[in-house]
Amino acid sequence: MNYKQIIARKVASHIPQYSIINLGIGIPTLVPDYLGDSECYFHTENGMLGVSELKEGHLDPQLVNAGKLPVGEAIGASYFHSADSFAMIRGGHIDIAILGALQVDSKGRIANWAIPGKDIVGVGGAMDLLEGAKTIIVTMLHTSKDGDKKLLDECSFPITSERTADLIITERATFKWSKSGYELIEVTDGFTLEDIKEFTALQYTVSDQLIKESAQ
Repeated sequence: MNYKQIIARKVASHIPQYSIINLGIGIPTLVPDYLGDSECYFHTENGMLGVSELKEGHLDPQLVNAGKLPVGEAIGASYFHSADSFAMIRGGHIDIAILGALQVDSKGRIANWAIPGKDIVGVGGAMDLLEGAKTIIVTMLHTSKDGDKKLLDECSFPITSERTADLIITERATFKWSKSGYELIEVTDGFTLEDIKEFTALQYTVSDQLIKESAQ
């Protein structure tokens, strides 16, 4: 199992039954593979509720998600104008948005749409999802390809929204937001509390359970 699959499996463990979920591109699209028999409904901002796995021999070039990737349709799937889709998002009707991020900081703010000095594709629906979804789960690799920290005290890339991310899940750790800031609630097998501390600039506390486990 590679790092992206590890992250997707960890995210799936935090998804309640019957949730309406919007999946960002990349790692978030892997999450349904680990939901088992859980009944959830997948939304895409270009106008569909009931996105499902693409079955062999059922490719429809006009049936795609917001990332322009072919998708399948679940029984009971519905279609609507993109304006209606964004009304669903802005109206608070999406339970969970699972997004990728370039950086997240100690205030829970996400930077995921632009890198200074590089071409900008556009913010897409991320800004609306961060403001409108009831719960935000961020999926990301803990460090960049060059080993730079991506969990920072303050983002150096343009902020997508002031909304706080509820969960940050990387291949190394899981952080949960509380009133006092982020709490480290899980460390992936093969990593230690010291590993997380070394590669994380974001301010956080360690859960009592992890402290007890590390002392054993």
